Amino acid sequence: MILRTPRLDLREMTEEDLPALRAILQDPITMTAYEGAFDEDQVQTWLQRTLDRYRDDGYALWAVVLRETGEMIGQCGPTVQHILDEDVLEVGYLFNRAHWHRGYATEAAAGVRDHAFASLGAERVYAQIRDTNIASMNVAIRLGMTVRGRFVKNYRDVDMPHLAFAVDRPSAV
Repeated sequence: MILRTPRLDLREMTEEDLPALRAILQDPITMTAYEGAFDEDQVQTWLQRTLDRYRDDGYALWAVVLRETGEMIGQCGPTVQHILDEDVLEVGYLFNRAHWHRGYATEAAAGVRDHAFASLGAERVYAQIRDTNIASMNVAIRLGMTVRGRFVKNYRDVDMPHLAFAVDRPSAV
């Protein structure tokens, strides 16, 4: 286990998490910001890229497990992303729709943000959010993030306007 929050455990994903990962990535409503649900090859590629990042970077999106049930309900973790013309540390979060509106994304992402400052030495943590994704914007705001800029990301042959939210490392008191 990498992180523990009041209700959640965050750990590296494995091949055994594929059914839970499919439930997230193959849901068209959950994946609206990605222009729709993933097919099986895209799910496999997503997991492999995550496993490669664990090996190469030492971190990536982690499985978010609801401690009460042991169920993987989402993914959340730090990744290096190209935002506003530089490579930055980003906290990403994506949850099974059955678990939305319960504060899990904010809880997990706050843990990742704090981990990035305390353990990864980050001076600033970003969240890249499609400009139509109000729910994700609200999570970023709850994390203390503010908009630092706008950029366009091409994904699945679609130009998607995004907002770059970020929060700086708190000053020592």
